[in-house]
Order: sequence, then C-alpha cells, then structure tokens
Amino acid sequence: MTSKLLTAFLLTFLCYSCSTTTNKNEKLLTLVWQDEFDTDGKPNPENWTYEQGFVRNEEHQWYQPDNAICKDGFLIIQAKREKKPNPNYNPESKSWRENRAFSEYTSSSLLTKGLHSWKYGRFEIRAKIDVSSGMWPAFWTLGDNGYWPACGEIDIMEYYRGMILANAAWAGPEHKTMWDAVEKNLETFNDTNWADKFHIWRMDWDEKEIKLFVDDILINSVNLSETINQRSDIENPMKQPHYIIVNLAIGGINGGDPSETSFPKEYIIDYLRVYQ
Repeated sequence: MTSKLLTAFLLTFLCYSCSTTTNKNEKLLTLVWQDEFDTDGKPNPENWTYEQGFVRNEEHQWYQPDNAICKDGFLIIQAKREKKPNPNYNPESKSWRENRAFSEYTSSSLLTKGLHSWKYGRFEIRAKIDVSSGMWPAFWTLGDNGYWPACGEIDIMEYYRGMILANAAWAGPEHKTMWDAVEKNLETFNDTNWADKFHIWRMDWDEKEIKLFVDDILINSVNLSETINQRSDIENPMKQPHYIIVNLAIGGINGGDPSETSFPKEYIIDYLRVYQ
C-alpha cells in the first residue's frame, strides 16, 4: 500500500467539525471516494471526463485532454503556449468562442460529471498552484440539475491576480446571479514561499451551511437557509448532489494577462477525497 493510500485509509474516520477543536456534536466521516493518482498515464476514465474547446469566461485556453497526465503520484494539469486552430471559427460571429481563428494556449479541465456526484460531506484537495500572471486554477463543484447559475456553484478554491477565493453562486430573483464571495490576498499569509508549497483546500458541507477552508483556515461560511433561501426564488441548489471540476484556466475575464508569463505552467494535485 502506498503512503498516500495508507494515509487515506487512516483518515477514513474523521471528526467532522469546522475548526481544529473538537466538540460533542461532531460527526464521524467515512471516505466514500478518492483519486490518489498513483498510476502513471492518463487520469482514470472511471473518475474523469474532460471539457473541450473554448468553454467559459472568455478565457484564452483551448481545453483538451492531452494536457492532463498522472506521474509520480500526482495529477499534473499543464498550461502551454500552443497555437491551435479553432474548428468552429466564424469571422462573422459575435461569439468569442467562434470569432477567434486560433487559440494561443492549451490546458485541461477534468470533471466527474455523469460519473460521480455527492450531496453533502467533506471535499478535500491537496495541491500546489502556480500564481504567475494569467493563471486561474480552480477546484469547484456544480449541481447535477439546472443550468448555471440555477444549478449552484461552489468554488472551494480559485486563484487569480494575487488572490485565492472561496465562493458560492446561485440564481436569485429574475435569475440574477447571486454570489457569496470572499477574496484573500496571498500577502495575508505572511509567507514569501507560499506558492512553492502544497496546500489543502477543504469544503465541509451539510444541510445547514457550507464552510470553505485552506490549511484549516476558515475563508468563507455560507448559511444555506438564510443566505440562499431568502435570496432565491427557486429551490436551493446547494441541497442537491454536486460534481467536481478541477481545471487550469488562462486569462479571460478574471485571470489576468498571460502575455509576459513563461510557459509551460503546472497545477499539481496530490489527491482528491470525498468523505460523508
């Protein structure tokens, strides 16, 4: 048994609390799904599918499976400066997905949609992210049912332009996108080597609230009854199963300017685990 699998086995029963302290109301959690990326080669097709092409947020990259590989116990998502023709190119189109003749960058976006989804629990990733200009790595979830934002979105980890983010999004009155979003500047960690290290991002999610952490530091807490029920005219999308997405975006509406960044860049994931 590898050291990572042994660690996961030993953590099968965890104390379910939203702080580092214990209390009488804690619940025991059981490991229900994991990917430790211990087999070199392509990611496990029983766990992952891929987004392809230009997908969202006017991002610069063309998503393709080729940029994701498992090696030495890690999932490596690589962003490359690589010119790819756009098969959907239409110079007359007003859509940003179609009026670009080429993509100047490639990357990967992996998701468990259609394979695995979960309602409530602890979602955890151990990863190292690149914080260069233009990089936009993320670990997030979307609800199984409904179109965005009515399906619900939970951003356990996003990074761009010097900040990590912990967010929730849903559809409010007249389908207006509602956000409960928190930004934390990297400088607040007081660690000049922060980006050179692995960190653990975690979501603790039950029927009452969502709590989002990095390295056991609480970043955001979302009250599902008060925050969402009172600001939405549809069923609460945070009370349905969600699937996972891990991706490395480039540029776009939030990611910043990648033009002066040297490539390739890597989003390195040690493991992903779900406890319930």
